[in-house]
Amino acid sequence: MIHPFVSGNKFRKLKYNLKEAQKTGAQTLLTFGGAYSNHIAATAAAAKENGLHSIGVVRGEELQCRWHDNPTLQFAVRQGMQLHFVTRHAYRTKTRPQFLAELENRFGPFYHIPEGGSNTLAVKGCEEILTDADAVFDVICCCTGTGTTFAGIVNSAKTTQRLIGFPALKGDFLREDIRKFANNGDWELQTDFHFGGYAKVDEALIHFINDFKRKTDIPLDAVYTGKMFYGIMRLIEDDFFPENTKILAIHTGGLQGIAGMNALLKKKGLPQIDI
Repeated sequence: MIHPFVSGNKFRKLKYNLKEAQKTGAQTLLTFGGAYSNHIAATAAAAKENGLHSIGVVRGEELQCRWHDNPTLQFAVRQGMQLHFVTRHAYRTKTRPQFLAELENRFGPFYHIPEGGSNTLAVKGCEEILTDADAVFDVICCCTGTGTTFAGIVNSAKTTQRLIGFPALKGDFLREDIRKFANNGDWELQTDFHFGGYAKVDEALIHFINDFKRKTDIPLDAVYTGKMFYGIMRLIEDDFFPENTKILAIHTGGLQGIAGMNALLKKKGLPQIDI
């Protein structure tokens, strides 16, 4: 409904970053992501639409020889993005000034957007997700990757609302990342629905996603939204919420990644996600 390619929270995260890039006169956007990154795909499309060049620094040097088989990276290249593949070790240094300086020496000046679009301008965009009409809800749920979208929602929610984040990654480190951007509020993380970690899935999750789509006609992805809705339904079944609680679940998009996930599921002999 927002945009055919820069969808969901990606539109929000990129909105003010694009304005800042244009304000500074930048001609190139550079960002980071994995093989099936929604952020990589969205940044490539947004750059093309705004007349900017784009560079995607992709985790996994081995992908350089087989990116043609990857739907996400294929799409990014069609949008004009230049891909630069780095080792996983090098990728872990992506926030260090020396690494960014090396990239600038290689590609020339660029406007840097962090992995997942996680900066204060992205938070500002995500603060616009909620509207006055959403004040009727008691609980707001959102899946979390970097925590940026969730932080924006925390900042703009009413003080009477309870905020619940559903991390797609294993571990409890997200709390500190969220606190960097979020104002104080009544928020919590449900860390029991990551299914083993980032991009990890099993048959139970796939069956849930497909059943959910059949019942509601709402597609979910297996990395973010599928895990959140699975968690919400489990919490409802366990009487976690008081009776008559009004719950708003934020669907953050990310559906472009389904094709790539299905390719991985097929290799593993697992059921695929209905598209």
